[in-house]
Parts: sequence; C-alpha cells; structure tokens
Amino acid sequence: MAVELHYLVWTVALAFAQMLIAVSGATLEVGLPELAGNREPAPKITGWADRARRSHLNMLESLVLFAALVLTAVVAQKTNSTTALGAEIFFWARLVYAIIYAAGIPWLRTAVWGGSVIGLVMIFTQVV
Repeated sequence: MAVELHYLVWTVALAFAQMLIAVSGATLEVGLPELAGNREPAPKITGWADRARRSHLNMLESLVLFAALVLTAVVAQKTNSTTALGAEIFFWARLVYAIIYAAGIPWLRTAVWGGSVIGLVMIFTQVV
C-alpha cells in the first residue's frame, strides 16, 4: 500500500477517535438522556468537550481535502517522497492539533493547523 494511503487510513482512524472523544465529553457534560433525545433545542456543550467537538468538525473539513489529494496522487501515479512527506506531516499535525485544541491552547493550535496545510500543499504541488 502506498505510504499516502497508509496515512489516509490512519487519518480516518484519528477522525473516528476524535468523534468518540467529543461524544464522550458531551455525555459527561449533559448526560446520555439529553443526547439521546431529539436535542431540540441542542444542549449547550462547553469547555474541553466543545473544543473536542469543534476540533472533530475541523478534521472532517480537512479530511475531505486530504483524501481527494491522496487519492488523486495515487490514481495518477504521482506519489513520491514529497507526497509521502506531505501525508506524514498532515497526519501528525492533525494529531497534535486535536490535543492542543482540546487543551485550549489558541495560538499554538493555529500554528499546528498551518503545518497540516503545508502537508496538503506539498501533495497538491506534486499532483498539478
């Protein structure tokens, strides 16, 4: 399997873990009966649980771009050391981003997000 696909699979696993953490945080904060209902109105989630939710949503936005670039690179047979490094940077930056976001460290969070964007750009430059 291509290195880029390997990181794509692990990025999906990370997104799944982020979802479980966000749901666990919401459950701890407002309780399962509140979450199992229709949620109208939606319960207010705050603190680390809300940051975990927002981090997960941000991951889903980024995952679409990452998957499109990785799959294009693999199908077009344009994978190389740059696309592999871009995928690796993206994955590790997203992992660190999730931890930093949940911890509530704002400026570092933004810098690490920028690192994940660099990973995307590295793959993009090899595909076009």
